[in-house]
Amino acid sequence: MTSFPTSSDPQMLSPQALRKLIESRRAVRRFTAEAIPDEVIVDCLELAVLAPNSCNLQPWSFQVIRDPALLTKLHPVCMSQNAAKAPLIIAVLARPDTWQQACESIIDQWPEPEVPARIQSFYRKTAPFQYNQGPMGLYGFLKRQLLRVMALSKPLMRTPNSKAQMRIWAVKSTSLAAQNLMLAFQSHGYSTCPMEGFDEVRLRRTLDIPRAAIPIMLLAVGKQGEKGIYNPRLRFPMEQHVTWL
Repeated sequence: MTSFPTSSDPQMLSPQALRKLIESRRAVRRFTAEAIPDEVIVDCLELAVLAPNSCNLQPWSFQVIRDPALLTKLHPVCMSQNAAKAPLIIAVLARPDTWQQACESIIDQWPEPEVPARIQSFYRKTAPFQYNQGPMGLYGFLKRQLLRVMALSKPLMRTPNSKAQMRIWAVKSTSLAAQNLMLAFQSHGYSTCPMEGFDEVRLRRTLDIPRAAIPIMLLAVGKQGEKGIYNPRLRFPMEQHVTWL
């Protein structure tokens, strides 16, 4: 195992501690019935939304499901897998539809007495141009044609300029938040399992999910139960995935 020096900053997590936390996280498939305290859930969600995200537009939302009756309804929606019997499930949703409100909120909630002119300009002009795809994606289509011409003379950011690209844009940032969320629960001693195995149509019937929201995972959370980890960890050699240039 690689050895790293411990940070001299007492507020900084050492590389060894971070490695230990990440290595301890496994997808757990069986949980005990022990409930997770509200203060732990809130703390983990606060850490989740500290994740880096595109233009700080924070295109995510979370539905915290603890009600036993609703959890029972979700179990068959999740293909009746064991992980879906957890005492807590968090629906992690990507939100390609919230960018406009986010632009306004950033200016309204700016953490300084005055909002810098460059910030106002970006969130009132640049970001709306970048993310507004227009009715039926018409603006996105026109922007793609414009960018093809402009990019002949200089490098340009060419996405997202379609409804489909906006979905990818939101999912990328939300996935970063989901990883924060899993590690946060792990640091509190709770295991997680990110479930992609669910019937999205039935999920939308069961939960009040906004039409434009994208359920990217249902995160099962709880104390690890007996035989909660099915198999030993397997990761391919780093050389199989990494190219040094």
